[in-house]
Parts: sequence; structure tokens; C-alpha cells
Amino acid sequence: METAVYFLLALTSIIGLGVVLWRAWTLRWGKVAPPAIAAALAECHTAEDVKLLRAQCEQNPSPLGRLLLFAANHLDWPRTENVSSLETAARREIVRLERGLVVLEIIIGIAPLLGLVGTILGMMTVFNDIGEAGLNNASRLAHGISVILNATLVGLLIAIPALVSWGYFSKKVEVLAVEMETLCDEFIRRQYRDKK
Repeated sequence: METAVYFLLALTSIIGLGVVLWRAWTLRWGKVAPPAIAAALAECHTAEDVKLLRAQCEQNPSPLGRLLLFAANHLDWPRTENVSSLETAARREIVRLERGLVVLEIIIGIAPLLGLVGTILGMMTVFNDIGEAGLNNASRLAHGISVILNATLVGLLIAIPALVSWGYFSKKVEVLAVEMETLCDEFIRRQYRDKK
């Protein structure tokens, strides 16, 4: 039974590491806002520039690219409608950026609990041994207690890095969302100012 707990702890650790590596790869600024799109956005002043920006957004699929493409495709709408629809699209992109973070949250909660289950199972085994053999072998009892505490330690060693990673990635998504909002707002203001 204890082996099953350690197997689940190892599986939890592997899944957590996979999510951390996946989110670290996908939440880079160059993935969220490719340099080609950022450069095209900086140079986007005329209707011809908007066409070039659209082309860059289509060639470089990314969260920022999808948002700018959405805004550029609806420039014929009134500004308030375009901004409102863009906010809805932005919420969808933020949900995409947050993918996998719920797995880290679950690992934060479940790893210590699995460690506690291992501890309880270990205590049951130790007390069963004491009941059968008595307290005449102190080294065997000490070894049993050591095994018990290992499960708790392993659970905490999995949960703590998951908690740190979850906090870091949550803040990173927040920062990326603000940066994308700023760039989209700048694009909208520039385009509608030119239409006056």
C-alpha cells in the first residue's frame, strides 16, 4: 500500500514538472508577442501598415497576434464596439495563457495529502509490528518512524516547488495581460485617431 502512495507521489511530481516546463516554454514574451508583430505594430500608422500588421499576425500565431488581428478586422465598427469585443477576446486569450495552472494548484493540495496518507499507512504498519513483536527492538521502531516521515517529506518537497511555480506563472500571466492590453489600446487609439 505504501508503494502505491510513493508511486502516486512520483507521478504527481512528474506531472508537475511537465506543467512547469510547458508553461515556462509558452509564457515567454517572444511566444506571446513575437518580435515581428511588435515591430509591425510599432510601424503601424496607415491603412497600408494595417495590412502589413495583419500579414505578420497571420504568419506568427500568438496571443497578441490574435488580438491585434481581431481588432484590425473590426476597424469598420464603432470604437466602443471594437474595444468591447476586443476585451472579450482578451479574456479568452488570458484563459489560454492560464492553461495548466490549475494542475499546479491541484498538486499543491494533493501532494501533502498523499504524503500524509503514506505517513498514516506507515504508522499503521509500525504499530502493527509493535503489537506483534513488542517494544523490545528500538532500532526497528526508529527505522519505521523514519520511513513514516519520508512520505510527509516527499509530499512537501513536491508541493513547495509547485506552489512557487504557480505563484510565479500566475503573476507572469498578469504581467503579460497588462502588456498586451497596453499594446492593443495603443493600436486602437492610433487607428481611430487617424479616422477622425
